[in-house]
Order: sequence, then structure tokens, then C-alpha cells
Amino acid sequence: MIDPKLLRDNIDYIKELLQKRNMAGAIDLDALKRIDDERRAAIAKTGELRETRNRVSKEIGGRKSKGEDAAALMKEMEGVNAGIKDLDALQESLNTQFNDILLSLPNVLDSSVPEGKDENDNKVVRYWGEKPKFDFEPKPHFDIGAELNILDFERGVKLAGARFYVYRGLAARLERAIINFMLDLHTTEHGYTEIFAPFIVNDDSMIGTGQYPKFKDEYYRIERDGLSLIPTAEVPLTNLYRDEILEKEQLPLYVTMQSSCFRREAGSAGKDTRGLVRVHQFQKVELVKFVEPETSFDELEKLVANAEEVLRRLNIHYRVVLLCSGDVSASSAKTYDIEVWMPGLDRYVEISSCSNFLDYQARRARIRYRRAKGEKPALVHTLNGSGLAAGRTLAAVMENYQTADGAITIPDVLRPYMK
Repeated sequence: MIDPKLLRDNIDYIKELLQKRNMAGAIDLDALKRIDDERRAAIAKTGELRETRNRVSKEIGGRKSKGEDAAALMKEMEGVNAGIKDLDALQESLNTQFNDILLSLPNVLDSSVPEGKDENDNKVVRYWGEKPKFDFEPKPHFDIGAELNILDFERGVKLAGARFYVYRGLAARLERAIINFMLDLHTTEHGYTEIFAPFIVNDDSMIGTGQYPKFKDEYYRIERDGLSLIPTAEVPLTNLYRDEILEKEQLPLYVTMQSSCFRREAGSAGKDTRGLVRVHQFQKVELVKFVEPETSFDELEKLVANAEEVLRRLNIHYRVVLLCSGDVSASSAKTYDIEVWMPGLDRYVEISSCSNFLDYQARRARIRYRRAKGEKPALVHTLNGSGLAAGRTLAAVMENYQTADGAITIPDVLRPYMK
């Protein structure tokens, strides 16, 4: 979450921020400010009553020690205690209201983020590689997969419903090869430590990375146990250090994890209903960084380069896009998307999203580090990115490496993993 001081000291900036994010009117800032004022007033009043209680308590003790009547003071003490109890209850209620709204406020935006309403206002930063040329009409991956009998969407629907799928044979082996290749690249060359963590997490974890409470309806939740299926390994990876204080010497800290990801895809009705682009369950290799604040934007550029390297070694054309203010996620201060070229679909498709969250997640998850001995711990900055989404990478390989006879050529970098 953002620093509450911003709300108190510069509420006009918050209003401007919501305007840029197309969230004007979505959050009642006046109510938030009023609740904060009432909360701070209650805290101050409680402090005054506690001082009164301490003073009266000493007076009662003094009178009793002298054998004097302390009944009036004891009556006053009852009123003070009742007042403190009422104010404590009021503070608890106001704190809950304040935190609920504060947790729904989006992150600040970096000054380099272009203003815009939606994806049409995003800015292309660079292209890499060339679009492949075919002497035949390239097919979309779902047609290739069906003809080769390696993608089975009908049985996926039978097992779990729309937007689920089954891999068979080559598709299953190829995605496994893609995942292993990506993990090896990131751990041996990019400095990440591989983690395996739960695919099911508690509410504190979802709150820590920004999924809850505002976007609760977008994810699969197990109400009976108060747990949720992860939408991305960003959640368990970032929360590894929730409520902890890291040492300066540990930073920068890079971790990576392969996981299944589960998303309701609410609001995506009619979008990419065929194929592997928009599904409810998919595999992904995630990259997460914990860094010092002064380095976080340099670390963002390195993170994007780490994700790009996967596509470069696969020799697949892509572009990098800087998201505008209306398209960047609520938790992010700055985001680059990597969009891979899909010749069968005849368009670019997002395959990675790399973001700098500044201290937004760290404040929610209380992840701090000690700059020097004796200094007060400071919040770290967190970053994450897909390195890459495995299902979309599989689809990209199928479309870019298809042959005229309907087969798929295995990219050189993946062949050692296919043995």
C-alpha cells in the first residue's frame, strides 16, 4: 500500500493519481480522510485519558496511604477506564475501515509512465528479431495442436469446463522442456535461486502482494479453509519474507519458481476463447527480486532483459511495451510487457509482464531490511516478472516453428531437454 502520509499531506496528488489510472470515483477519498482524522483524534484522546488514569491512580494510592477517603477519585477512575475502553473499540473500528480503503488504493506511478486510458496508449520501446516468413498460410497453435493430436480442448472442457485443456505427447514434453530450459537459464546465468513453494496460500499472502482485498473475485478461493489458489508464483515468492527483516548484505535477492497459476479470467468473456492464450490454469516461471530502493529501476531493466533472453535464445520475434497509466496494474509503479509475435494469430500476444512495485508490496507484507547496525529498518523494493508464461511460450514455438506439412521443428536450445 502507499505511504499513509501521502493521504494526509497531499490528497490532491492521490486524486490526480486515481484520475490517471481511470479510477476516479472508485474510492471515496473524502471518507478515507475523514476516517483518518477521526482515528488520529481518537488516538490522541486515548493518550490524554491514559495520562489522566496514571495521575488519578497515583492520587488514589497517596490518599489510601494516608488513610484518606479516595471514593470520589475511584469513581472518576471508573469513568476514565470506561472512556478508554470505548475509545479503544472506536479505534479498532476506524482502523479496520481505514485499512480496508487504504489497501484498495493503487500504487504511485513513476514519472516515466505515459498517460493513457488503455492498451491502445501503451508505448512500444523496442523490437527484437524478424517476423518469420512462410511459403504457406501459417496456422494458429490450436489448429496445429488438434491436427497433431497433442492439444485436446474437448477433453479439457469435459474434465473442468471452458478454458481448460489437456496436453498429449509432444505438447506435454515440449512445455516441460521449455520450463526446464527457463529455470536453468535463470538459475545458472541470471543469479536466481530456485524455490518450490505451495500453490495454495493464506489471505495474508494475497493481501501482501495486492490481490486482496480489492480483486478478491478474480481468484479461486477455498472458503472452508480460508485459502486461495495462487494466480502467480509472485504471491508465495514475495511472501517468503513477509514480517521479516533482511540484512543489507542479502540484497539484491533473486528467486524464481515454476508453478501452476489459477485465474478466473473474470471480465474476459469473448476474448481468446480458443487456444492457450487465455485459460484458467497455466504453467509459468516467475522471477521475483528484493532490492534496495536506490537500485530498483535499474533492477527492473535487468529483469526485463532476463525475460527477453528466453525469447532471444528461442529466436522468436517480440517487442517490449511500456504500459500507460490506465493499463498498468494497481500494485505496480511501472510495468513493461513483452509481447511475442504469433504468426498463426497474426498479432502480438503478451508473454511476460515485468513490474517495479517500489515499497507498495513491502509495506503491505512488512518486508524490511537493515541498512546498517543500529539504524531503523527500511522497506525493501520488490519486483517481479514472468520468465516466461510456459503455455504461451509453447503456443509461440508451435506457431513460429510450424512446417508446411503440419509438423513442428524443435528449436535448437530445447533439443537437449527433449531427450
